[in-house]
Amino acid sequence: MEHERLRILLIGNGGREHALAWKISQSPRLEKLYIIPGNGGTSKIPKAENISYLKSDKFLDLLVFARESKVNLVVVGPEAPLVAGIEDTFRCAGIRCFGPTKAAAQMEGSKTFSKDFMARHKIPTARYRNFSDYAEARQHLEEVDYEVVLKVTGLAAGKGVVIPSTKGEAQNTLQKMMVDKQFGSAGDEVVIEEYLTGQELSFLSFVDGYTVKSLVPAQDHKQIFDNDQGPNTGGMGCYAPTPIAHDKLIKEVHQTILQPTVDGMRAERIPFKGLLFTGIMVTKDGPKVLEYNTRFGDPETQTLLPLMEGDLVEVLLACTDGYLDTVDVKCKPGSSVTVVAAAAGYPGAYTNGETITIDTEPSETEGNYIFHAGTSIASGTLKTAGGRVIAATATAPDLKTALSKAYNTISTIHFQGMHYRKDIAHRALSSETHTNQNSTNLTYASSGVSISAGNALISHITPLVATTARPGATSLLGGFGGLFNPAAAGHHPDSPILVSGMDGVGTKLKIAQALNKHDTIGIDLVAMCANDVAVMGAE
Repeated sequence: MEHERLRILLIGNGGREHALAWKISQSPRLEKLYIIPGNGGTSKIPKAENISYLKSDKFLDLLVFARESKVNLVVVGPEAPLVAGIEDTFRCAGIRCFGPTKAAAQMEGSKTFSKDFMARHKIPTARYRNFSDYAEARQHLEEVDYEVVLKVTGLAAGKGVVIPSTKGEAQNTLQKMMVDKQFGSAGDEVVIEEYLTGQELSFLSFVDGYTVKSLVPAQDHKQIFDNDQGPNTGGMGCYAPTPIAHDKLIKEVHQTILQPTVDGMRAERIPFKGLLFTGIMVTKDGPKVLEYNTRFGDPETQTLLPLMEGDLVEVLLACTDGYLDTVDVKCKPGSSVTVVAAAAGYPGAYTNGETITIDTEPSETEGNYIFHAGTSIASGTLKTAGGRVIAATATAPDLKTALSKAYNTISTIHFQGMHYRKDIAHRALSSETHTNQNSTNLTYASSGVSISAGNALISHITPLVATTARPGATSLLGGFGGLFNPAAAGHHPDSPILVSGMDGVGTKLKIAQALNKHDTIGIDLVAMCANDVAVMGAE
């Protein structure tokens, strides 16, 4: 039997969509791929064409284009069109659409709905209460005896979740959400839930209403700075698989969370078809749901699709047409790492239009990839056009090799103000260190330094330290250096800016003890500090 040739419409313009377009383009069934609106990377994919003049929220315009272009499968990247009902529009017009219905997309579009759903179906999650009344929410915050997380119920571009470190900060955040409308109508209702501790996992699962098949669990990095410092972002990097996601845990997540979720939605007459992206916290009491997303994750997609074996298009069709149980969803052995490069100022205000240069195009046959996100092509020149601009992904037989390759690739990309995290997969490396602590390798952990404990302390004392900040002082709590501008503190206007650096002795003492040579520890410390102040611009 001859398979149907496919003309596919992909909605979106981020790194996730570039990775989806890259994988879709490999399908032997693909005849033509349209991307609305696409980006500077998707424009170079074989059989693909960016349609930049159409908007992803103009469903009727999209439908007219799809009919004129003989599209027979629509794939939706971002969450907003799904929550607004794009799947219903195409399905009612007789065109397949990979993604949930408007009703099913409430699982991401309304956090109050999803928390109540979990409670109804006894799916493990944090303790919580939903509030639409500001006074009641304030009172609840005063009464709870545990740390909390505040979430606006609606979509907020990944920024509607706040983890306050004090009750005062929690009350201020609540006021911004519900009274000041920092997130608009998304803050009409809020969820106040218990803060869970542990390690997070991202499960990306294909679903056809009945069957659930997942890719290997991944772990992303939300905060903008190294050591999980600074404000949350859409995601600054990712790696997979993760050391903590052993077979027993994966089976438990499927049995206690993923399958009950899909069964529960069908029981409530809102069957889920599409990609269910479940955020999991692995706590001391077992895995619990942090949140549901009803689309591919970003940057998880850029990490996982290079590991995925087989034809993605066949899996998408199996979900839309209801025969997922007959197809395989597999990932090849090895590791994958993604490092995201962002524009200066992100996740705050940033500028577009900076020229991007790439020294050499990566070799995909060697497991090196570049996925564009906030990029565009103007007069033949690649420019920045977003906060998260571009990402490097690498696959390899092991995590350390994949990390090295990904950072080598990101170093070939250049634009003004570019910045990226230097510690992607640090939790996995820390776990590996702990597992091998009896080996001869020298590490922070084996030297008596707990990175996780230090990060936890920093997150608790940051608001207190901020109250003692001195004018002219610039540093990141938990960092190893800082700047001081005496002029800003009221001293002579021509005073030079002072740069400081500091370093620890833990690992250096281990080396000294191993070599029975202690007289160079001071030299090493001074050299490290000198190097740190030099790279901060000191003269």
